[in-house]
Amino acid sequence: MKKVINRFSLSSLTLSILAGLTVSVASVNAAEQDEELAMEEVVVKASRLKGTASAVIEERKNQAFVADILGAEQISRTGDSDAAAALRRVTGLTLVDGKFIYVRGLGERYSSTQLNGAYVPSPDPTRTVIPLDLFPSSIIESLSVQKSYSPSMPAHFGGGNVDIRIKTIPSDFVFNVQGNVGGNTDNFGEGFSYAGGDDDWKGLDDGTRAAPQALQNLWSSYAGLDSISQDENRQIAADMNRDFDPVADEVDLDYGLDFTLGNRFDFDDHRIGFLAAVSYDNEYQYSELYEGQDFRLNQDDTWSLVRGFDEVKSTEHNVRWSGMFNVGFEYQNNHRLDLSSLILHDTVDEIRDKLGNTNNVLISDGLRVRDTEVIYEEREMIANQIRGTHNFPELGFLGLDWKYSDSRSERLAPGNISTRYIVADANEDGIFDIENESSLRRATTASRYTFQTLDDEVENYGYNFSLPLTFDRTEVELKAGGDFVEKNRQAFARRIDVNTLAFNGVDFTGHKMNDILTDDIILNADLNGNETVIRDTSVDGDDYFAAQMIDAYYLEADVFIDNKWRISGGARYEDFRQVVAGLKPSTGEFDLPDNLDDLAFQEDAWYPALALTFIPNAEMQYRFSYGQTTVRPDLREVAPTTYLDPLTGYPVRGTPGLNTTDMKNYDLRWEWYMETGENLSVGLFYKDMINPIESVQSPAQDGPPLIVMANAEDGLVYGVEVDFMKDFNFLSDSIGEWAESFFLSGNVTLSDSEINIDTQSVVDQTGVSAAITNTTRRMTGHSEYVVNLNLGFDAPNGNHSATLAYNVFGDRIIIPGIEGQDDKYEQPFHSLDLVYTYYPTYSSTLKFKVQNILNEKKEIEFSDTLFRSETKGIGFDVQFKWDFE
Repeated sequence: MKKVINRFSLSSLTLSILAGLTVSVASVNAAEQDEELAMEEVVVKASRLKGTASAVIEERKNQAFVADILGAEQISRTGDSDAAAALRRVTGLTLVDGKFIYVRGLGERYSSTQLNGAYVPSPDPTRTVIPLDLFPSSIIESLSVQKSYSPSMPAHFGGGNVDIRIKTIPSDFVFNVQGNVGGNTDNFGEGFSYAGGDDDWKGLDDGTRAAPQALQNLWSSYAGLDSISQDENRQIAADMNRDFDPVADEVDLDYGLDFTLGNRFDFDDHRIGFLAAVSYDNEYQYSELYEGQDFRLNQDDTWSLVRGFDEVKSTEHNVRWSGMFNVGFEYQNNHRLDLSSLILHDTVDEIRDKLGNTNNVLISDGLRVRDTEVIYEEREMIANQIRGTHNFPELGFLGLDWKYSDSRSERLAPGNISTRYIVADANEDGIFDIENESSLRRATTASRYTFQTLDDEVENYGYNFSLPLTFDRTEVELKAGGDFVEKNRQAFARRIDVNTLAFNGVDFTGHKMNDILTDDIILNADLNGNETVIRDTSVDGDDYFAAQMIDAYYLEADVFIDNKWRISGGARYEDFRQVVAGLKPSTGEFDLPDNLDDLAFQEDAWYPALALTFIPNAEMQYRFSYGQTTVRPDLREVAPTTYLDPLTGYPVRGTPGLNTTDMKNYDLRWEWYMETGENLSVGLFYKDMINPIESVQSPAQDGPPLIVMANAEDGLVYGVEVDFMKDFNFLSDSIGEWAESFFLSGNVTLSDSEINIDTQSVVDQTGVSAAITNTTRRMTGHSEYVVNLNLGFDAPNGNHSATLAYNVFGDRIIIPGIEGQDDKYEQPFHSLDLVYTYYPTYSSTLKFKVQNILNEKKEIEFSDTLFRSETKGIGFDVQFKWDFE
């Protein structure tokens, strides 16, 4: 692994940031300060460019393998609120669905995520990788993205490894409070709400959305709805909450509050420190969307919407809170212990009002469908870690570091609901009056409730030994270690449908379910024969158990020759075991496949890596690295069950027997680090893949197509990355000292990818038809270009700073095409953000942020036809921070 000093102790980045911020704040009213403080201000003025980025670059420079690192001050300058948003600023990284990072155009399954070097669980039922929007930027010290494989990294390595390093104990006493208020231009005068719970402001459901206790009792005993009488069925239906109708409402302003408290105590031969932080954020977002589903090809080669929603209004309420507590103990600079506890909680509460058409409900017949949806989920992760670092001078400076991490995550969707109405233009005036021309749909699924829970637990422990050896003109560091992971996942899901066809002679006119299906109607209206009001439509595999175990060992050597050459390499052995088993919701028994081998997966192999660095002088170096890695299917991708992908809304089914992807990774990079803090790097990368895992559509007669997971035959990814930082001192003679206050940093990635799919192989592997339009295409999610530009300003007096941050990615395939339709591409999103910071006093900081200044929309298109769109609005936020001394 990386040297422990970089992972667990106060890094040079943090020292630089603390020093830079302290002195820059101290520079307020410089004319009234003494000469000593004025001299300190001059020092910071000359090194602010270095202080915000050079310390990070120094760590990158000293890595044996290619890596990019983003520090806390850089994150603060761009105003990103979480790890996912911040990572899109890193060279070659793109953000998908606001949660998942694609490294070098490879999907989230091709990368791994760690917290302080340890594995962490995922609260996402559709993926084993953790959604990175769960980590607020306020607790992050740095983000490390290692792009070339080293034996100390997990062998599940495609695009890279993301290590989230949370803040550690401070160098001095720290106590600060920060508050913020903000909003979005789309939120004014718009929005919806519904009758939620009293604890929604906490991001916690108070039981309002939960299933009735009688229904929960049936689930716990694995007795289905078909085991009770018609009257009992009626009673449970009446007990279900039906008051989820959208109500026009004004959207509140966003607000948040953060507290941080820490200190460090130095004694004769040991030091003790702690850091505690709590954070709370309450945000709203109103959006207008377009959701296409099925299209018809016209004679002029244009496409017309057949099924979908052309008018969608959404209001999302997001509540986040977190707590962190770290304690550190250091003895004689040779031994250190760190204990960390972290809790992250994120709740999304969204209500949608949708108007559209289906294949059978046509606007040409004067009919429209209206769906109302409530999408509520709570995600929570708790992580407890203890880490040790030891150096033994008496044993030739033998080093030992170890870790133990016990973490769990939970996703709770206590009760989501989707209800469909039919809107008929009865007076034929061309206006579909939702309030006066609407009725609840007559169908076996007029409304659907879903209830889901997910528990994911990960236990991870490991150790690393290092031994430095010095010869005449050669320095050698030998490394060895082990890493052990145990992961368990349990998922529960139920679907309950409201059957309006069960009623006889009931008038369903209206636009609010709670007013149409009253308790009196449900309990007393005539029913057709033995029909029941609610039905359990859960399927085998909605509940499942999964487990993983990884035993890994590695050997590595790092050799410096004459301060000119550095050779690093070694190999990692991993023994990987995984089992996924679905359950039958009706009995609780395992849903066993015909071939029991499909339940389990096991592989063990060696994964070598080699890195070579040439250092001609102190400012320049050349790198080359090679590594063999693997990418294993996610838990859900090998489970023979169906779930809905939250990104596309399409049903996705896993494929037992899915093969792992074997990868060969090549990197070549030139780096130039100038004394001024300016820098430039140019890198080339190439990845060769066998059996890459891709999503494939299977045609559907009605409703969205089924997505199945399958192996392509082969694939490759290649590209060039350019990263730079440049000041404007060269303009000093023409525009004066103000030129020294500006700098420009950024990165550009140009790349391409290709996979080859054998349609018959996909059919044989998945058992479903595969009418793939493009059997040779780019990989899903891959952008051919990614650009980041940051224009920074630091006032000469230290009172002001500003950053204008720009990010754009090239179009990328989100949904592969079938039956002649082209692949569906998410269009480039030009993100332009402004962050301005003012230091009014020594102890206070005022920050103003404007995000998405260009008011861009998220759009997905195929063949010049709009498929999906979503407005984002222009966000703004004002923060005030006070530091207590």
